[in-house]
Amino acid sequence: MDYVSHFRREILAFEAAVRRAAAGDTAPLVPSCPGWSVSDLVTHLGGVHRFVTLLIRERIVEPPDTIENLIARTPSATVDLGFLHLPEDVEGWPVPEEAPNRGPIPASLVDWFTDGSSALESLFRSRGPAEPVWTWSPERTTGFWMRIQTIEAAVHRWDAEAATGTARPVDAELAADAVGQNFEVMAPARRAWTKAPPGSGERLRFRQTDGTGDWRVRFDGDDVLLDQDTGPCDVELAGTASDLLLFLWHRIPADRLDEVKGDRDLLERYFVLVPPV
Repeated sequence: MDYVSHFRREILAFEAAVRRAAAGDTAPLVPSCPGWSVSDLVTHLGGVHRFVTLLIRERIVEPPDTIENLIARTPSATVDLGFLHLPEDVEGWPVPEEAPNRGPIPASLVDWFTDGSSALESLFRSRGPAEPVWTWSPERTTGFWMRIQTIEAAVHRWDAEAATGTARPVDAELAADAVGQNFEVMAPARRAWTKAPPGSGERLRFRQTDGTGDWRVRFDGDDVLLDQDTGPCDVELAGTASDLLLFLWHRIPADRLDEVKGDRDLLERYFVLVPPV
């Protein structure tokens, strides 16, 4: 998959949604990210882009000193945030401790985001996906960052558009890839980060209605397994790849999917086994 082209498209759409929001007197709230406004969303994604740019540009292969704070999203005063390359004038910029920041979205904030996303795109185009770099996953390659940052861009583009009432689905090819990535990478990571309870054999099926995707997932102790057994599952969910992705990222409820069959209590338990972060 050409992740870089997808990344560019999603970032341009994100920026367009943010500039629409900036036309108003206040930063709209982001319903899918409780406690954040569009300004807070821009700050988050822009900071992530510049952190990933630092890792790739400097070919960092060991965990940076700042990583625990960044993962926890609670940077302390002792963290060196020079990699963010903030402009001298940040008047009106959101203050993380005061989220949701509802003031007008500064044009300089959007320009800062655009510069950072463009720099990351350029790095993605110039570096090979197999190049070693530190990640929070066992896969320590630039390709990991290409994939996850493209997915995150798509989800946050949807968030920004939802805040302005213009949310469009995620491209089906990218969304189907992201559903698989969720079970391979994100769900195990979220379980580890949050110390989620062990699974006891729960089986769920996720079926794509606008393509051939079909994922059968089993929770076994601490493991999240893509199951090859085609027998019945406890819960079966069917929807477009975009809707399945948005459900798994805790953006839309199961009622928005095309079909849900089986144990509803177990469906509620999914986000206990894989807590949102």
